[in-house]
Amino acid sequence: QVQLVESGGGLVQAGVSLRLSCAASGRTFNAYAMGWFRQAPGKEREFVAAISKSGGNTYYADSVKGRFTISRDNAKNTVDLQMNSLKPEDTAVYYCAASVAYTSYYLPIRRVEYNYWGQGTQVTVSS
Repeated sequence: QVQLVESGGGLVQAGVSLRLSCAASGRTFNAYAMGWFRQAPGKEREFVAAISKSGGNTYYADSVKGRFTISRDNAKNTVDLQMNSLKPEDTAVYYCAASVAYTSYYLPIRRVEYNYWGQGTQVTVSS
């Protein structure tokens, strides 16, 4: 079992940066690939970024590539999402998720591939 708690959301203006953090419980954090998803009002939850269990591989949605960076600290059981140059269309509830990873390069990008989810943190970007 893994429990995930997100933090760092808020209301910001377009163009600024925000850093989300996700803290995981448990002693086997480095057994999981981690991902960030987001869900805007009236829309389905969509993939944002993923990082392999070792942190050596990352993958991003086209909409955030070059602006967002996912990272993890396996010693601290945390995964972060650095969001730069925020746009109003980035407004959403952001969710952290964990996926059991059987290989070091595993990078899940589909919701069904994730086993555990956090409660989410709201990010609102005003124009």
